[in-house]
Amino acid sequence: MKKEILDRIQQLGGNIDKVKGNSLQEDLQSIEFSHPLYTDYYEDELYGIDEFYANNRELYLDNKKEFYDRLLNHFFSDHELPYGQDFYRNFLFTPFKEGTKDFEELDGLVEESEIREVVKGGDLDFICICYSYGYPDHFFICLTDPNPENPTVYSTDHEVFFSEIENEGTFEEYLKRYLTKEEFLEIVKNYIENEKTDK
Repeated sequence: MKKEILDRIQQLGGNIDKVKGNSLQEDLQSIEFSHPLYTDYYEDELYGIDEFYANNRELYLDNKKEFYDRLLNHFFSDHELPYGQDFYRNFLFTPFKEGTKDFEELDGLVEESEIREVVKGGDLDFICICYSYGYPDHFFICLTDPNPENPTVYSTDHEVFFSEIENEGTFEEYLKRYLTKEEFLEIVKNYIENEKTDK
């Protein structure tokens, strides 16, 4: 995997200590995040910020640094509160590999040939790297991608699982959509300091 990808994962708070470079599957499954990921369009909605501010208004007025520390700890903790975030997960999905638990899971829903029109690779073995509360809600990488150093990320949704697939660009490009803690905090601070009217 490209150094730039690993660097970006670290910037986003991911742990790459177990990445050894032996195989794409092994590397993707060894990456760990202890918190959710927020995309750069979080700024458009700011899910949960008003509620957090209302519940911690006294702390904000008394100690802004402590307020923002708690805010970051809250939003970047291991929770599944619906704030519009994505979750890094790295589970295998092997619908065309005999003998696996997923084999034939797509039977009657989509043909292998249809998937091959969009997905580049040999065997159609996947790792779903992220899921979200939005649409689409699953993002995956084909383990036989022709460019394992920077594979393509594809998306689909549970309602049209693999019958509708979109190319989301390379893994490196895909990771750029997520905010670092510092970028997240800058957006939230700007909103609270400049747009909250009940301070």
